[in-house]
Amino acid sequence: MSDYANSQVRAKVWVTPDQVESLRSACYATGADYLQQRNEAIVATMYDSGLRVGELAQLDVELLRHTNSELYLPTEIQKDYPNENSPPPVTLELADDTARLLSAYLTNRWKDTPALFPARSSDRISEQGIRNMLHKIADEAGIRPYKIDGSRGTPDDVTPHALRHGVAYRMMNTEDENTLYDVRNRLRHRSIQTTERIYDHMLKV
Repeated sequence: MSDYANSQVRAKVWVTPDQVESLRSACYATGADYLQQRNEAIVATMYDSGLRVGELAQLDVELLRHTNSELYLPTEIQKDYPNENSPPPVTLELADDTARLLSAYLTNRWKDTPALFPARSSDRISEQGIRNMLHKIADEAGIRPYKIDGSRGTPDDVTPHALRHGVAYRMMNTEDENTLYDVRNRLRHRSIQTTERIYDHMLKV
């Protein structure tokens, strides 16, 4: 792959752990009261699991296992790759903090639906609904994510994929003994080469 093509696939915007904490806090300073815990659960689940926005929107309550400490992803809700084998089902271990938050959210949520994250006007939040929520809380928190060119972005740059890239940043810079292979497994890339192309520039940022 050429240098230009390689630059096109690199993660261009990401958030740091401190910024994610600010996002979680901002969930309680904006929006309807009954949506605030749901919004924090969405942020925490995305930032823990590295799910793509389309995968997160399709989650059902029944996919949580073992007191909400594990998340089962069947093949049909994972991103598929043209001309490749379908991804196998996978079970992701969730952090204790995420499991506790999900348990509290499920106990208190205002709407009982099969979907893990319902919306105000429907039984399942949409991908655009997730994006809109993130923009709103990022604006409230004044988040300026980090960019590949060394500059800082604006709250509008805080997207579900910026959180996914933030998972890689966290694993490679703030957690002990994680390798690109660990990042690849968490984000479920089809090859380690994909992980290298997207994230190798994040080391020691």
